[in-house]
Amino acid sequence: MSTGFARYRPTGESLLWGAVVLNAELFALLLYFAISNYSGGELRYLLYPFIWINVALLAVVKTKPIARNDRDRLIGLVLASGYFLLVAYFGGLFGPAHSMPGMPASGLRIAWLPPGWGPALLFHNGLVRVSLMPFKLVGYLALAYLVYATILDAAGSAISGLLGLFSCVSCSWPIVASLVTGVAGAGSGLAATVSSGSYDISTVVFVVTVALLYWRPTIR
Repeated sequence: MSTGFARYRPTGESLLWGAVVLNAELFALLLYFAISNYSGGELRYLLYPFIWINVALLAVVKTKPIARNDRDRLIGLVLASGYFLLVAYFGGLFGPAHSMPGMPASGLRIAWLPPGWGPALLFHNGLVRVSLMPFKLVGYLALAYLVYATILDAAGSAISGLLGLFSCVSCSWPIVASLVTGVAGAGSGLAATVSSGSYDISTVVFVVTVALLYWRPTIR
């Protein structure tokens, strides 16, 4: 196999860990069905969080950012952190507080949603709201990590301007998808969140974005 495609070939260790993760997720789902009276709709919505988490973990494990110097590393960290805050905001992990009927003025609680959707940490007060769904948190952290690796690649590339445009377009997809589909926060409930079908589109966008950022072609 050519060097350019060598990093896409799974190793025996990768396959073993993949089997462990998939079995753990299957066990979590079966356990959830056994101890709950779930009636939230179609099965695919229970699988989407695992797609996000598995794709994110695979891309992160397979990506090894290399910084030429401390300056590039610092710039990459700052830009990747800003990107994470941006997608986290538009993706509903945090934002300005909003009142809902029956909601207390402020509080912190754990929502025991299906695996991957939960357990979700929910917090709100008069100023901000936070809805930390596990699959979104893992997914957006992975995107930020891949953006960091992309920035370091761009810093060492002869066509950094072209790569910067490429990465900017691909990175913006999750933000655009969140705006277009109107992804709801955890506070509105799982059924209301998935009823619009927004996660069908968001999951496709997320997977494609991760694939592009992991591929991130460069010309030295």
